[in-house]
Amino acid sequence: MAVTLPAVVEELLSEMAAAVRDGARISDEHLSSLKFVFGSSAIQALDLVDRESVTLISSPSGRRVYQVVGSSGKTYTCLASCHYCSCPAFAFSVLRKSDSLLCKHLLAIYLSQVMRSCQQLSVSDKQLTDLLLMEKTQEA
Repeated sequence: MAVTLPAVVEELLSEMAAAVRDGARISDEHLSSLKFVFGSSAIQALDLVDRESVTLISSPSGRRVYQVVGSSGKTYTCLASCHYCSCPAFAFSVLRKSDSLLCKHLLAIYLSQVMRSCQQLSVSDKQLTDLLLMEKTQEA
């Protein structure tokens, strides 16, 4: 079962992607909507995108994970397919308190896809497995 974002967020990201595809800038209206839905996380996520902090890591088997270098310089591993991030804000604000839809790192991923500014890295299946295991070890 695929995990989806609320319809309003899906529609907003879709409209932004269409504007970028058509060669236009993202409108002030869309930026205001982002800020309304995500609060200060929207500005922080846009900053991460501007700093090219989002990397899509893919392997030959088709597995895909994202790494986002946060504003503190720490790298977080994210799974966009199920809206998961390894950062403390995701665990606290999204999962525990349920007062946010996404953390700034996940939002930066979706925005970098919309803006076509995501870095890309291809690795072997073993390298991707090692990367995920290393992340798990660091969390423990």
